[in-house]
Amino acid sequence: MGDILNRKKWIVSECDRDIAAQIAENCGVDPFAAYLLVSRGMTDEFLVESFLYDTDIIDPFTLPDMEKACERIRSAIDGGEKITVFGDYDADGVTSTALLYSYLFKAGANVDYYIPDREHEGYGMSVSSIELLKERGTSLIITVDNGISAIEEIEKAKELAIDVVVTDHHQAGDTLPDAVAIVDPHRMDCDCDFRDWAGVGVAFKLVSALADCDGYDLLEEYGDILAIGTIADIVPLKGENRILVRSGLALLNEAYNNNTLRKGLSALIEEAGANSNNMTSMAAAFRIAPRINAAGRMGSANRALKLLLTENDEEASFLAGEISTANAERQGTEGEITKSAEKYIESNPELKFSRVIVVDGEDWHQGVIGIVASRLCEKYGKPAIVISKSEEVAKGSGRSIEGFSLYEALSYCKDVLTQFGGHKLAAGMSIETKNIDAFRKLINEYAEKVQVPLPVLKLDCKLNPASISLDMLSSLNILEPFGAENPQPVFGLFNMKITGLQPVGGNKHIKLTVNRNGISLPVMLFSVAPEEFPFAVSDIVDIAVRLTRNEYMGEVKVSIQVKDIKLSAVNDDEVQKSLSLYEKFRRGDELSSEEKKKLLPDREFCGNIYRYLKANNGFGFAEEILCYRLGLKESNIATCKVALDVLTELNVIISESGKYSLPAEQKKGVLEDSVLLKSLAE
Repeated sequence: MGDILNRKKWIVSECDRDIAAQIAENCGVDPFAAYLLVSRGMTDEFLVESFLYDTDIIDPFTLPDMEKACERIRSAIDGGEKITVFGDYDADGVTSTALLYSYLFKAGANVDYYIPDREHEGYGMSVSSIELLKERGTSLIITVDNGISAIEEIEKAKELAIDVVVTDHHQAGDTLPDAVAIVDPHRMDCDCDFRDWAGVGVAFKLVSALADCDGYDLLEEYGDILAIGTIADIVPLKGENRILVRSGLALLNEAYNNNTLRKGLSALIEEAGANSNNMTSMAAAFRIAPRINAAGRMGSANRALKLLLTENDEEASFLAGEISTANAERQGTEGEITKSAEKYIESNPELKFSRVIVVDGEDWHQGVIGIVASRLCEKYGKPAIVISKSEEVAKGSGRSIEGFSLYEALSYCKDVLTQFGGHKLAAGMSIETKNIDAFRKLINEYAEKVQVPLPVLKLDCKLNPASISLDMLSSLNILEPFGAENPQPVFGLFNMKITGLQPVGGNKHIKLTVNRNGISLPVMLFSVAPEEFPFAVSDIVDIAVRLTRNEYMGEVKVSIQVKDIKLSAVNDDEVQKSLSLYEKFRRGDELSSEEKKKLLPDREFCGNIYRYLKANNGFGFAEEILCYRLGLKESNIATCKVALDVLTELNVIISESGKYSLPAEQKKGVLEDSVLLKSLAE
């Protein structure tokens, strides 16, 4: 909560109430749900009905090379050839491997599987893995969730008389590998109306084609792992993905309640403490998928694969426990690396204020650097890439914000990379350690050309506190499943007065009581300790919230959970302008004389800040809050940040972990000695 660099601009979606009323009446949709659909851009009745009720699944043979793939695979099955399903170590890759392997095994194929080790082999195919499979007698490799960029590796397979069928969902490069078949919806020659399957979705299309059906007949058997893999890979839950996930979750819940769910998933749900009666997309995303991912992050992904394939209760229970232990280990390792990365960033202003943060460390665990990148992206409000160095070779993983394509950015830097791949918001790469500095410069050069957008928080609508009810919550069910491009709704409670603040969960969380026009609401703020909360009783705030169903001791209530909170009195646009100006200065960009004037704090300004810190035993929150407490305008936030930097530079105050305090022995600084002030004065 304390770092203003994660400040987002709030945007409330617009909605034509007349169109919403028409859609509610003509499509038989609850008026509130219709309002949300229109606010999300679905202003056409056909679009609404297609989104809510469409059950059509695309013919698998519309994907490129599907007939070639089926012909080669059927030939291998009939001839008893050794087939290897070559997967990936994340949840999408594991579920893809489990789905295709299960189908081929039941079809009588001589089949096994191979998932590379994340730490020692890295992503995708390698020459050494192909040589190993040759020794094992493999004559046909089918990739799932990888292969589209394995040009040299597939060439090696060809030399060794191994055929390769690629099924992938990643972006295709300028050159395609020389495989027997390449089934990838992102090929330039793909005519599908829908292209956004996860790797497991493409594997499911292959299985549907092999079974010569549209896929509905296979959902009952594979819908559970298909849904979890699709949710885990954060692909858009629109179009066919919405149909597959909705059907898969329904079948999963039905199977769980009937005690017919595959044993491994049942054990994992129990181990995760998920709601066993109603597995939602959110529960799958935050409780199940991270555990499947953890198996590959903190050891071998084969454990997760065996969990999905086992038919033994005892083995399922053992593997589920082992994977949950790996997940706990992952969380600890991730926390340590995040702290180390943040410390390095905070001590290097040129890195902290760059347009794209690229941070590297020696032997950081490759299994968690993607999650660390996600944490840094959220904290600093800009794209972040975390690189683990190991002697001459380094591996990196990045996360981005809406409006900045990491894949395109890496493409711009391809001359200094040995390998890269991914999507707009998430990507991975390999690089020679000696080229990291050159890469950092190149990607920021690209970011300057395309302009990194400011992070935003989209609110579906403003809520009247009196309108929140179980009926309102129930009306949202028709929008499920939630996920990428169909997010769980976020609502705005504006001009709420904080009337109560209660620590809960051993001081790890906060229960707030807020009031407007005589209506009081309890709202929960998770993972924020009271001492980290920058607001006080009587402050008037705007709160971005999510609504969830909470059942306790037989009583069902609406749980209101805080996603973000800010002072009602501040102007978002002015805050962002001031913050952008400060970053521009600290980045070393050229400033106009007017901009320098805005940034330059005088002696009285610095003195007021010092006196406030002294009177309040320091300050540990965002400068936006400090300006508000001092009665300053939003345009003074940049000036305030410069003043704090100057006082820190002169050792008048101490800055540590985003908190400002006074030294035990007070010092008197001379403003004219400040290098920062001199750079502005010039």
